[in-house]
Amino acid sequence: MEAAKRVVAVLEIGSAGIRFLIAEIGPCEQWKVLDQAGRAVALGKDVFDSGEVSRESLLECLAVLRGYAELLAAWGIDKRDVRVIATSAIRAARNRDMFVDRVRQETGFLISVVEGIEENRLMYLAVRYALKNDLPQFRRGNVMIIEVGGGSTEIMLLRRGKMVAAHSLRLGTIRVGQQFRLDSDALRAQAHYLRDNVRSTSGFLSVEMDLAHVGTVVISGTAARILAAKKGTELNRDCRIIGREDYIQLVEEIRHYTPEDCVRNLQIPYADAGGFVLGNLVYRYFLERTSAETVAVPNVSIREGLVIDMARGVEPELQEEFFSQIIASAVNLGRKYRFDEAHNIHVAMLCIQLFDALVKEHGMNRRERMMLEAAASLHDVGTFIRGSGHHRHGQYIVSNSEIFGLHQEEMNIIGNVVRYHRGDPPSESDIDYIALEREDRILVLKMASILRLADALDRGHTQRIKSIRVERRNETILIHTGGELNLSSERVGLEEKADLFQDVFGYQVILA
Repeated sequence: MEAAKRVVAVLEIGSAGIRFLIAEIGPCEQWKVLDQAGRAVALGKDVFDSGEVSRESLLECLAVLRGYAELLAAWGIDKRDVRVIATSAIRAARNRDMFVDRVRQETGFLISVVEGIEENRLMYLAVRYALKNDLPQFRRGNVMIIEVGGGSTEIMLLRRGKMVAAHSLRLGTIRVGQQFRLDSDALRAQAHYLRDNVRSTSGFLSVEMDLAHVGTVVISGTAARILAAKKGTELNRDCRIIGREDYIQLVEEIRHYTPEDCVRNLQIPYADAGGFVLGNLVYRYFLERTSAETVAVPNVSIREGLVIDMARGVEPELQEEFFSQIIASAVNLGRKYRFDEAHNIHVAMLCIQLFDALVKEHGMNRRERMMLEAAASLHDVGTFIRGSGHHRHGQYIVSNSEIFGLHQEEMNIIGNVVRYHRGDPPSESDIDYIALEREDRILVLKMASILRLADALDRGHTQRIKSIRVERRNETILIHTGGELNLSSERVGLEEKADLFQDVFGYQVILA
């Protein structure tokens, strides 16, 4: 009997328009696109100029979304299988909450306003799918993934296949176009601005990875796909490859094109033509900062990434790979702040051993396990600022940083876990803790209590305890370390730090 298939839909409310994609998801996480289209709506021009969505643009959006709602009803797609996301324009709008509520009231669509770091996650999923295993250097070498949108530019850096950094930059084609629209020589001014912006951005990225060491550049976006179609070669049905010099030459040829030239010479829809030259200039300037000789241009977007996310469910292999990228990004954040890598990574390993041995007691899931590992990997990062009170400094660093694959609410949880890995437990006067949802506060207590135990087991930062075994005896947790070790320092550490675990879980902890 053939496995059941389901039809899903993704709507993306972007800076320049609203696009939809309808896909059929089959067995084994296989999927195919059935239909896709888009309508231009000038949300970015509103928001990046006045700071909010105008009444006219709101009404236009509602009209487009009503039309899409009728289309989805004709397809027979259940609302549970529809995802609606909004990106940088709505994210930046002062009246975003009103916009989201009005859309829900008028159309029934529930909009998720995604952060830049979530755009990175969805883009990574889409790129990984498009490249398949046809570009070995993607997993082995130093890679930059970049997408230029109307309101922001998303960048990911990978070192030997592991995530180093993920950033969402306030650099978009509509933003830049708005800044220079009254300039008498707008194209020249825009190009100069973009070159300077890329130069300064490359400077802060070099702290995480020198772009000169990047051997592979992956560009995602309509602007690059149009040029790749002219001179590129097919890597597979979802991706094309274009040589570095060919791409730079094509950008040079079109750099003085007006939107009208783009429509006339390249048959680009006028809604996309405005950002075509600017987007390709950004790609070119970043490419020139790298040593990449070829550029991969996948035919995917975050919409495909969201479909993949819906299709794959909890498929273990992909989930584990994704979690490993999150941890790699967290570790690289620690390196940026010169943390004691050996100690932090060892404590993270002990945390995971405790987590796995105490699943019945704490009841946390696999994603929360990953969050605990990220917090443990960064628990001493605040020593970069000052050793005294480093738990508070660490919370500040984490809560104001980006880790690939984690949204701000998760970063706030991890920041609180770092905050309470030592010192007094949370109190009602701790604003950052009280601001969390009740369920998240409970998570912080559980994670921090486990992290305190693990940190105590490496009190001297010597990594002497290589592995542990947990035994339960009535109301006591016994931690066995094996071997003939003098554990006097670690016992003192546990006496200092085990109180939160006992308060949260009710068990006394003893180092056997």
